[in-house]
Amino acid sequence: MVAYNHSFKLYEEYVMENFDVDWGKTKTNNNNNNSDTLNMQVSLACKKDGQKVVYVTFSDATRFAEGKIPSCKITTNRGFTPEEVENLERYLKDNMDELNKTAAGIDPIRALFK
Repeated sequence: MVAYNHSFKLYEEYVMENFDVDWGKTKTNNNNNNSDTLNMQVSLACKKDGQKVVYVTFSDATRFAEGKIPSCKITTNRGFTPEEVENLERYLKDNMDELNKTAAGIDPIRALFK
């Protein structure tokens, strides 16, 4: 479940839009003390090596992961288990169309003035 919350953050050189993901509905192992809700940020689409790329970050109070689409791979991981990384990559793949639409809808000028 993704909740749209209309806030923006400049993450490195990319404008990101914030969302909340109910991680409790996607993870298979509840035997940890981490939050069931992750903050997800989606960047606007950018070009890297001639290909359109959207960066997506997932975080809570203790963990952080960054992935990109269209590869749907987590490229940076601090604190997520291998199983959780697989779930995040599956989430990227399953929601790629929606994430691309979200990235296309980010207005970088409006976001910078918030």
